[in-house]
Parts: sequence; C-alpha cells; structure tokens
Amino acid sequence: MLSVAGLFAGIGGLELGMARSGHHTKLLCENDACARAVLDARFPEVPKHGDIRTLERLPKDTSLVTAGFPCQDLSQAGKTAGILGSRSGLVGEVFRLLEQSTVPWILLENVPFMLQLSRGRAMDVIVQGFETLGYRWAYRVVDTRAFGLPQRRERVFFLASLEEDPRSVLFADEAGAPEQEDPAGLACGFYWTEGVRGLGWAVNAVPTLKGGSTIGIPSAPAILLPSGEIVKPALRDLERLQGFQPDWTKPAEAVAKRGYRWKLVGNAVTVDVAAWIGDRLARPLPPVNAVGQRLLPGSAWPRAAWNVGDGRFCAPLSAWPVRRRGAPLHRFLKDDPELLSAKATAGFLGRARTSTLRFPPGFLASVDAHLRRMQALAAA
Repeated sequence: MLSVAGLFAGIGGLELGMARSGHHTKLLCENDACARAVLDARFPEVPKHGDIRTLERLPKDTSLVTAGFPCQDLSQAGKTAGILGSRSGLVGEVFRLLEQSTVPWILLENVPFMLQLSRGRAMDVIVQGFETLGYRWAYRVVDTRAFGLPQRRERVFFLASLEEDPRSVLFADEAGAPEQEDPAGLACGFYWTEGVRGLGWAVNAVPTLKGGSTIGIPSAPAILLPSGEIVKPALRDLERLQGFQPDWTKPAEAVAKRGYRWKLVGNAVTVDVAAWIGDRLARPLPPVNAVGQRLLPGSAWPRAAWNVGDGRFCAPLSAWPVRRRGAPLHRFLKDDPELLSAKATAGFLGRARTSTLRFPPGFLASVDAHLRRMQALAAA
C-alpha cells in the first residue's frame, strides 16, 4: 500500500478515498483554517501543515502525492487567469517538492475547463513539467454519477508514475456513458440563481455542487421533485452527494459560520471517485484501450490522454469507468429539504422568461405552479 502526502487537501476527499482503499496518509497540507479544522477532527493522527509555500520537503518514503490544487483560476466560474494565476499557479509548488524527493506516484485533480483554458496552456505546463521530471502520465475526465451518487460532476484526474503504467489505473475500467434518462417521474436539479445565461439542468441528479461565496453564502442547487415541489437540499445531504458521512464538515463551525461549510463541500473531491483510483492503484489491470490517435503539437486536449514514453496519445474513453446503481435523487435525500421560497422562485422565473434560453418542456410551468403554491401558503 502507498504512503500518501496530501497537498491542497481541502476536507480530505482524496485522502479519505485512498484510506478506504488501504493506503496510509502521512501528511495533510491545507492553508484554509476551516478546512484544517475538519482535517484535525477527521484525521487526528496525521501531521498537518498550512501554507504549501513554506513546506520544505515531503515526508520520507512518500509514495503517492495527491493534490487537488486550487481551481479558482481555471474554472469557468472563476477569473480564468490560467495556470499562472495567483492561486492555481501554486501547482508549481508541487514541482518544487518533487524536484527534492523521488515520489513514484502523483495524482492531480481539477476542473475540465483546464483542458481548454488559454487553448490548453494549463495542461501544457503541467504535462511538460512531469515529462521533464521523467514521469509517465495519463489523465481522464470522470463523472461522479458513475459511482451511484446523483451529482453531475466531471473532474480531470491526472496520474503520473516514474516506473509504472498509469493507464493500468485510470484506463482499467470502462462502462460507457448511459443513455439520457427520461425525466418523467424523476427529480431534476438546477441552479435557481441562474436563468439568464445558463440553467445547470440535470435529470435525476443535481448539477455540479459549487463552493459558494467567500463570505459563507451558500450556493445550493434547487430540485424539482416528482411531486412538483421545488426544494433546496440540506447540507448533510450535499456532504453525502460528495461521498462523505453527514456532518463531516461540522468541525469547521468552530472557526467560521455554518454557511462556510457549503464552500468546503463544493470544493471537495468526491470520495468514491478517489476510492476507485485507490483500489486500482492497489490492484492495477491492463488498460481496456491502449490504442489511440497521436496528439499533434498545438491540438486540443481531449477528455482522456496518455504518454508512457512513446509520445502523447488520445484515449477514446468515457467519463463513466463504472456504472454503480444508486438511489434516484428524490429518494437519496434523507434530511428534510427546504422549500424554495416565493421570492427566490419569482426571481428565477422572471430571469428565465426574459432570457433566450431553451428550457425542458413543462419546466417553467412547474416553476410557475410552485410559485403560486408558495404565494398561497404565505397568504394563508
């Protein structure tokens, strides 16, 4: 089993997944005080460090570095400053530490937008850095829904190795994306704060959980239930949507107000995805598809690719390595959700009706019906 050093650890999603697969964490590095409060409570025996810029070296015999480095400068919702942004540029600290220590395995996680930002420059910087250090690498976009969790959340997982074939981990499983579900009788998630330029619609799932504001204002999705009610899921259920036990982030309340927990959950790595990677690191298999088209210089980065010493290639793989069955979204919710208020519903409906967006059939009628019910409830 591997000895893990978790950099940009957040609330420990990657490291918890690795622990579930039998790997052992030797260090957790995280600069956010609220996230560190969670790590202190959930990983009490693991040494902690704050600012990665003051971390002099990795623990001795570290065999896996995990790094969900900050995505604020890479996401569509962020500043799109690119890999040299003041926060995402911190990935350079990973290379600084690797130049000082020989580490067999490296696992990075970030948003898919990094593949196309600045015409792929972010990936160019990362890939060239690892190739210069002699690493073989593979990456793949993976969707949380593949693991039976009703959250449409795609993330890039980049795995590099000095000696082994990283494809035997990330490319060892392929289930293929399922056909789109019929929304009839199912709950559908969307962001009620949108409605002008986007909707974030998802059938039988919530759209990607967001970090919320820096001052602790939650950014909760809305869910249109089969009953016609529109609700906002409880925080404990959002933790479960990321694979954590309910109240995993509660220790953060000793440092900041409760709303900050939404940010911690939205920025986390889904535990079940990390556990799948951890299982494959312990028990690798031949890649299901080791043949791909060569990536030419300047070409767009695909959703899966590799270089194990013979050049860069595209991998024709889906974001669904497995297809685990889970409860439908409306049955997944265990805590009582909050009804979307009349004010919030009216605001969304007003934006939606004045926009040029195309909405699913019957959706706006359902929103309008919920608004009328909420107004009648308030009047009563």
